[in-house]
Order: sequence, then structure tokens, then C-alpha cells
Amino acid sequence: MKKSEKTERTKERIIQAALQEFGTNGYDAFSINTLCNANGISKGLLYHNFKGKDELYLICITRCFTSLMNYLRQHAPETDLYEYVKLRYAYFSEHPIHARLFFEAILQPPPALAGEIRKCKSEFDQFNHQIYRATLSHRTLRKGVSEEDALKYFDMVQEMFNGYFSSPAYSGKDLKTIIADHEIWLVKMTDFMLYGMIERSSCS
Repeated sequence: MKKSEKTERTKERIIQAALQEFGTNGYDAFSINTLCNANGISKGLLYHNFKGKDELYLICITRCFTSLMNYLRQHAPETDLYEYVKLRYAYFSEHPIHARLFFEAILQPPPALAGEIRKCKSEFDQFNHQIYRATLSHRTLRKGVSEEDALKYFDMVQEMFNGYFSSPAYSGKDLKTIIADHEIWLVKMTDFMLYGMIERSSCS
């Protein structure tokens, strides 16, 4: 085996171990010592290939978003935001390690890494916009509502929605509960956002 191949295998082994550790315990509880001891990896070998915890975390976050994006591009309907949200929920149900990483990055990012995480998820954000814009293009907007207004509204709702799940309302709750509630309510909020909550015939 070539030295370069051996190096890549070693790096991949460390990354896979880190994915499991971060995806199980999160950033704050992650420990280089625990990672090395649990996986028979020497600290010298780890630091020879990576700078440390933060670099490993960002690599794992990038892997998570890449995997999610590959899945969504393959399966997501191009013009149905509601079905897209349900598909995303299905992906996270099948990939709990990625779900843990994704939602920590979205809702509880390590402050020192927030800027880098925004870069990691920029493609995902653009894809969301693409789906939303395509959804709008196949529907008739109310008179006086422009596509740009609708896109701005989408951004505002998304920020407020994610902010709610990062607020004191969910303080002390475990991330598994937060993830489940977030995705269940995202489906409902998408329905409310697109179709409203009140039958017009009931308004006087």
C-alpha cells in the first residue's frame, strides 16, 4: 500500500470515529482523549493529521451537509416545499448521527465556529431558496405580493422558527426532543406559510 493511501485511510478512520463521537455527544462533550481511547487511536497520530477538535468538527459538519444535499438532490421534488420538508424529516429519521450534527450546527453552533458553520451550510441554504422559489413559481400569489416579498418572508420565518428552538422555551431539553419537535412543527409551519390557517369564508 502506498504511503498516501495509508495516510488517507488513517484520516478516514479518525473522521468516522469523530462523526460517531460528535453525533452522539455533541461538540461540548467531545473529548480528544475519549475519541482516541475508544477507537485505539494515538493522540500523536491524530494531531499529525488534524489540528484538533475544531478542525474535526468542521469536517464532520461538512460531511453531514454533503450527505444531506446528495440525498435531497436525488429525491427532493423540485416544486413542492411541503413534500421537501417531509423528505428531510425522513432523512434525519434514518440518519440520527447526521441529525444530531445538523441540528447542533443550525440551532446550537459553538460560538467560535459559527462563521465557519455558516459557510458549511451555504449550499443547503441556497437549495432551500431554490425549492421555495420553484414552489412559488407553480402557484398564484395574492395580489400585491411579489416573489421577492415571499422569499423575504420565508427567510424571516425560518430565522424566527429556528430561533424559537434555540430560545429558553427549549432550555434544558435534550437535543433528540428538540430535533423531533423542530421537524414536526416545520411541516406544520410550511403548511401554514403556504396555505394559511383561516378559511376566508369564516372571516366577516
